[in-house]
Amino acid sequence: MSYASDPLNTDIISYLKRHENKELLRFTTVGSVDDGKSTLIGRMLMDTGSVYEDQLRDAENDGEVDLARVTDGLRAEREQGITIDVAYRYFTTPKRKFIIADTPGHIQYTRNMATGASTANVAIILIDARLGVLQQSRRHAFIASLLGIPHLLVAVNKMDLVDFGQERYDEIVGEFMEFASDLRFHDVKTIPVSALLGDNVVETSVNTPWYDGGTILNYLETVDIVRDRNLDNFRMPVQTVLRPNLDYRGFAGQVSSGIVKKGDTIVAMPSGKTSTVVGIDTYDGELDEAFAPQSVVLRLADEIDISRGDLICHVNDRPQVGRTFRAMMVWMAEQPLDADKRYLIKHTTSYIRADVESVDYRMDLNTMEQMAAATLALNDIGCVTLTTHRPICFDPYTDNRTTGAFIVIDSLTNNTVAAGMILDSDEVTTASAGGPRTGVSARERASRIGHTGAAVWLVGLPAAGKSTLAYALERRLFDIGALPAVIDPDTHASDLYEPRGAFDEAVLLSDRFADAGLIAVSSFTAGERPLRDYVREHIGDDRFVEVHVSTPRDVCIDRDARGLYASAGALEQDVSGINAPFDVPESPDVVVNLAEMDVDEAVEVIIATLREREILS
Repeated sequence: MSYASDPLNTDIISYLKRHENKELLRFTTVGSVDDGKSTLIGRMLMDTGSVYEDQLRDAENDGEVDLARVTDGLRAEREQGITIDVAYRYFTTPKRKFIIADTPGHIQYTRNMATGASTANVAIILIDARLGVLQQSRRHAFIASLLGIPHLLVAVNKMDLVDFGQERYDEIVGEFMEFASDLRFHDVKTIPVSALLGDNVVETSVNTPWYDGGTILNYLETVDIVRDRNLDNFRMPVQTVLRPNLDYRGFAGQVSSGIVKKGDTIVAMPSGKTSTVVGIDTYDGELDEAFAPQSVVLRLADEIDISRGDLICHVNDRPQVGRTFRAMMVWMAEQPLDADKRYLIKHTTSYIRADVESVDYRMDLNTMEQMAAATLALNDIGCVTLTTHRPICFDPYTDNRTTGAFIVIDSLTNNTVAAGMILDSDEVTTASAGGPRTGVSARERASRIGHTGAAVWLVGLPAAGKSTLAYALERRLFDIGALPAVIDPDTHASDLYEPRGAFDEAVLLSDRFADAGLIAVSSFTAGERPLRDYVREHIGDDRFVEVHVSTPRDVCIDRDARGLYASAGALEQDVSGINAPFDVPESPDVVVNLAEMDVDEAVEVIIATLREREILS
């Protein structure tokens, strides 16, 4: 059977028309290192007559054609015998046109694999018949499922090296199908092949009489991809506004899903303004209707405000609109995700700033379990909750691969650091631990200032010397280059007895100051243990330092310049240590007794603790 190009004969116009009307299928090859992905593509191109003569000459080695060299174009790839970059190849048969993305198998280049697979209709995963299903095989299958590729073809390769044994083939297929049962493919097809020898690639193999399921090319030519298109929900992100003259105003973009017709009532999101489609223009002329993935210009009956980044859809079929959503992300950067940093995301044709509310979990691709995680490292896949700075219009990725996808960009370096697929729109109403978001992360602040944000609480009996120690500590911290700020009850209360309102205000200020990278120094009696536990829990154990100023009560009474102890019976409310019990801290971070050491000594003890806790560098 020959798959050479259609003969031109004398009617070149008819030939070009037939070629133009062929259905296009995009597929990607994935798998572990040296499973034969490039060889398979080389064999397919060779046997369909799709390799040019200069490419054949370049791929020859001692008179033999090295099939992998047809696609491995980088010198480093040829030297190492592996694929590094994504290689795109094009070929055609009488039935379909094809775009191939040959993606890397090495774990180091998983991010390149995700890039090549993002637009594919079919993923071909190769498994070495000798090695069976490897971790990288699972990883790539999971990513292919995550990226919404509807069809998976499992090519058990190098069957010639296991004597085309059916038992070995069945063993591998059984193991893989058990793993793939939880993945979201529409269908999974398995074929035994030898890419090097051409068995079951383009031609049916005589070496596998026990298999009658067709070849790889036969599958690619016949797999139904029409039903994979979402023709129900019309979505068109606006790319640009065309206004060549005063009489023409059109909105250009690519239809990502659905169908639009003249006379349809549409709505522009997120403004919610409605109008009617009066014209659908293309380079070749006006259309009565358009569908995905056509690029068109819509003319509307009304002069409504629409700009780049807006989304046009049918008035009775709107996407979700929100600022907070959950998404699966493939992390592609050497620098791990910084949950305190503000990123930029590109969603359809818009750029929006976004904050990481939480890293919900990371996938363990060996066990497919969800693991607790605080960040994502290179090639990690995990679920993240994001909040954007303005509402976006989106659909779940499983419904729409355009409005449900986004990329994450480092706003400092402008590098793409992750690819995301939106899962749902669960709103998150509370900020994550660590306080409100800012444009500068805690790590960036610490790098600039020289220390992390923290809250130092000096607690102890009234007149123990807490305020004196607080201001001395502030002076010392400032002198060594830190940025301290004192929170004193004398300046945060209307009287001397620390009403709970002033206490709550001090907790809030301590939290905010620590968020800003400062070292907040608070001087409060805080005699009740539940109060101190509340402060620690609210601010966070990692940045809370409890200092017990343990000056004995008799010394405090002698130093009581305000006469609090003398007038204890006349006080209108309970004050810890005076007319109410004082709960001695059980395990404070620091203990200083200002009856046994002077203030400067106590300050140095606290400074040493801050260095030990790595709050001060």
